[in-house]
Amino acid sequence: MKLIKTVAELRAEIALWKKAGKSIGLVPTMGALHEGHASLIKAAHAENDCVVVSVFVNPTQFGPNEDLDAYPRTLEADCHLAEVMGANVVFAPSPKEMYPSTAMTWVEVTGDVTKVLCGRSRPIHFRGVTTVVSKLFNLAQPDRAYFGQKDAQQVEVLQRMVKDLFFNLELKIMPIVREADGLAKSSRNTYLQPEERAAALVLSRSLKKAQEAFAAGERNGQNLVDLVSRSIASEPMSVIDYVEIYALPELQPVTTPLKGRNLLAVAVKFGTTRLIDNVILEA
Repeated sequence: MKLIKTVAELRAEIALWKKAGKSIGLVPTMGALHEGHASLIKAAHAENDCVVVSVFVNPTQFGPNEDLDAYPRTLEADCHLAEVMGANVVFAPSPKEMYPSTAMTWVEVTGDVTKVLCGRSRPIHFRGVTTVVSKLFNLAQPDRAYFGQKDAQQVEVLQRMVKDLFFNLELKIMPIVREADGLAKSSRNTYLQPEERAAALVLSRSLKKAQEAFAAGERNGQNLVDLVSRSIASEPMSVIDYVEIYALPELQPVTTPLKGRNLLAVAVKFGTTRLIDNVILEA
């Protein structure tokens, strides 16, 4: 496996693969890789001839007073995991390499899909995501790119971007990977103190209650939101950012009774750590 840190070197490697007729899978990450990332790399390895894993803490998707400086950076361990899972290249550029111009060019998805959920409290976040991902798509020229369902709003935003900008690739959305006790895998889980981590289990428990109510016939979206909100609020250490439900695709307002596919998503703080989780409810 190669560790590549420059755009020029990555382009040269991709050109060799393309000349040889190789298919390419891309797994964009911000590093601090865990089992969730491993599942994406493993899937990419199974479905493509060559795999690029990007490890880049993207500064443009962090707002003021967010955790850019504190975000865990574990490149050596990331390279080891990526290699074990079948990656051919880890692309770990510097911010200057990815953003060479001080006069920025942005890729931005507009509309409700970027304004609700995390977009409401993090107004520049998805512009940073779509800009850096479009750069990675142009550099790696993948046939398939792999993302996790845990970042459900990001998935919807990227689906729109790929469609609107005619990117010639397939987005592969992989299931949420959880700890044995139900906590969704996240690089930010390392921030949690032991008591906060125990408290955070209320997220998966609450979403499971909604799934059970839905399976039993509940089709009123507000009732499901209220059920999850009450359950999370019963944990004293939780501070709710949002508990919301939207119709898929593109996070449209829900109808009552619920129809089709719907996203029930939560964002909650435990101490200083903000965690997200979600379930898909399909009528």
